[in-house]
Amino acid sequence: MFSLLKNHPFAVEAFFERSVVLTFAVPKEQLQHLIPECLVLDTFQDKWAFVAIAMVQTKDLRPKGFPKCVGNDFFLIGYRVFVRYKNASGKNLRGLYILKSETDKKKMELMGNTFTHYNYTTTDINKIERSHEIEINSAKSKFKIVIDKTDADVSLPPQSPFSDWKEARRFAGPLPFTFTYNKKTKEVLIIEGVRENWTPAPVKINSYDFAFLNSLNLQNSCLANAFVIRNIPYYWKKGKIEQWK
Repeated sequence: MFSLLKNHPFAVEAFFERSVVLTFAVPKEQLQHLIPECLVLDTFQDKWAFVAIAMVQTKDLRPKGFPKCVGNDFFLIGYRVFVRYKNASGKNLRGLYILKSETDKKKMELMGNTFTHYNYTTTDINKIERSHEIEINSAKSKFKIVIDKTDADVSLPPQSPFSDWKEARRFAGPLPFTFTYNKKTKEVLIIEGVRENWTPAPVKINSYDFAFLNSLNLQNSCLANAFVIRNIPYYWKKGKIEQWK
């Protein structure tokens, strides 16, 4: 019964006050071992695969249809790989595979690990806002990011494989689907996200360091893009399970 609860048994909604997503380009061979057999890497120029780090301030997160007063506000962090999955009807779905999830509150860790397979842990989140930049850091998780607030004309990161922001926006998370996989039963769990007025704006990252990303020992990786979105209603549909092969 508990395992069934983890399969996203009901729809969930929230309001994204702000979501900052950094996407890192990595030679595809280095990410293949991180994803399950049912998925393939979503690549660019058949060379680059991508890891995204999303930092999201959510408001009123709750089961869909419930009043806002029962919702909760959480800071969420997700480390994800861009992937594709061909479903039972032959449709090619673009989405994300979760490597690690963090939150700033124990309540979200407990709920997240009861109703999802995302393996949440609780960490400290510190936000420092200055006149020209925003710093987000965590002593426990050992990361720090500094976001520029003053540069209106944002250029792509210098080593990005993309030629312009239009190309880069194709790899701006979150994507429509998130996937988990039960290797023993060969079942794929598909979670579809629904969003409104989704217009990612390029943002300049002054500096960053993520211990988890460093722990993957990825060679020749680079920051490919960074986007911010603000004030977006969002919800996740009830999970759908299908057999793979």
